Amino acid sequence: MAVSAQFARTDAVATSCATMPRISLVNPAAEAKSLQQASFHSCWKTGRRLCLHSGAKSASTSETVKPMTIAMTATMPPKADREVSGIYVPKETHKQVTHSILPERLEVIKSLDSWAEESLIPFLKPVEKCWQPQDHLPEPSSESFYEEVKELRARAANLPDDYLVVLVGDMITEEALPTYQTMLNTLDGTKDETGASLTPWGVWTRAWTAEENRHGDLLNKYLYLTGRVNMKAVEKTIQYLIGSGMDPQTENNPYLGFVYTSFQERATFISHGNTARHAKDLGDSKLATICGLIAADERRHEHAYCKIVEKLFEVDPDGAMQAFGDMMKKKIAMPAHLMYDGVDQNLFANFSMVAQRTGTYTARDYADILEHLVNKWNVAKVEGLSSEGRKAQEYVCTLAPRIRKLDERAQLKPKKTPKAGPFSWVFNREVQMW
Repeated sequence: MAVSAQFARTDAVATSCATMPRISLVNPAAEAKSLQQASFHSCWKTGRRLCLHSGAKSASTSETVKPMTIAMTATMPPKADREVSGIYVPKETHKQVTHSILPERLEVIKSLDSWAEESLIPFLKPVEKCWQPQDHLPEPSSESFYEEVKELRARAANLPDDYLVVLVGDMITEEALPTYQTMLNTLDGTKDETGASLTPWGVWTRAWTAEENRHGDLLNKYLYLTGRVNMKAVEKTIQYLIGSGMDPQTENNPYLGFVYTSFQERATFISHGNTARHAKDLGDSKLATICGLIAADERRHEHAYCKIVEKLFEVDPDGAMQAFGDMMKKKIAMPAHLMYDGVDQNLFANFSMVAQRTGTYTARDYADILEHLVNKWNVAKVEGLSSEGRKAQEYVCTLAPRIRKLDERAQLKPKKTPKAGPFSWVFNREVQMW
């Protein structure tokens, strides 16, 4: 579950900003007064990217249910000190909302335990049938280990720095897996209540995490053996990112959470699929196989999460539709948007621009994923909706074409002077961003 994107020049698809000022604890009463005077809408530019965040009410809430909130300060100077007692503390740029699911929809989720046992768990693979990282790495106990490493390094010697930056960024987001398991375990009605719960939701979350864990392990070891990347800078970025966490604005609401994971898993499938294709073109067939295996896992996980939302559309079409619309209005925040290496405060934005330029993950991919989900869930034909549900339906069904038009207009604009910048991951070598 790890991919990032740069949606330059279009507010319709701006997802998450790399600007990461720290959390400031404030007086709740004073903060509430301050927030009442603000619109909860912020708009600013990071490099070439237009980022929008809105504090709009969740579609899954009602006037009679007031979600709990955690208020944060709105702004900090862009070059402000980002450390508190030596520990990096980032700041999300939106108002945080928790426990927004309505009681009747929580009951819907709880009624799906038997369905999850029968329909969700089969998407998992037994450990003995799963590939393991060591299947695709030089065997350290073998006498041919050093020769295998030499061969690996010879293949990797042809990988350009822009490809390495994208691959490292994808690997780092895979390595932040503890954050993603934590996020899943915030969802009301499906969380692993004990850490070893025998509910199908608890079993799924742990086994999904275990399958995903292999992705970062394999890419990390492979990149280490290439000798092409600054592993200490990479390791610091991983530690910073896990410490930063993430808030995809799912509000502890499984309706929102599973829309998010459906989108995100497909995005990851596309990104790893493209890194596989690029590796093959660059002459590293082994790396192409590795990225392809990871992409296949992500696609299987995408099918599982899409199955959950498909079921929600069946049993509560209005709730599912509002949740879909709500998440798309918020924009799908990439898991690594709080990425930081201790040096570059715009690391995610810069990494994302490289991913966009190399065609690894683009604004068009974002639109394609949205359209794919609209078709998969047969959104346009859902009937019996409330007025809010119909508004959400119209919004999600017309959004993908709008995104494409905005992207096409952006592509027609005169090209700016190419921009390059240093990345600590590749020993501060300059990499072209656009």
